[in-house]
Amino acid sequence: MTIKLTDSEALYFYVEESDIHGKGLFAKTTIKAGTYLGDYEGPETTDNGMHVLWIEEEDGEWIGRDGQNALRYLNHDRNPCAEFDGFELYAAADIEPHQEITIDYGEEP
Repeated sequence: MTIKLTDSEALYFYVEESDIHGKGLFAKTTIKAGTYLGDYEGPETTDNGMHVLWIEEEDGEWIGRDGQNALRYLNHDRNPCAEFDGFELYAAADIEPHQEITIDYGEEP
């Protein structure tokens, strides 16, 4: 599947080969900590997969979303520069141009 960046995604990101794994999501410009970067979009799923993001709701229920936008290219780092609040992605630290945008995958449900 080839993912075309939306106009809003293209303001912040580009996709390129990653030194971490496969393709990665990289910053086009300086992004300040706390900046909203977008939503992890895709259909809800109960099956795990390569691009499924799991979040735990307050009641303890896990919800999976099969990523269909550029955020599916986020790779793992124990010291990430971005983090999710639900399915919303925010810069957790200042991000420099051409820096790979990473998240901490945490534990699997």
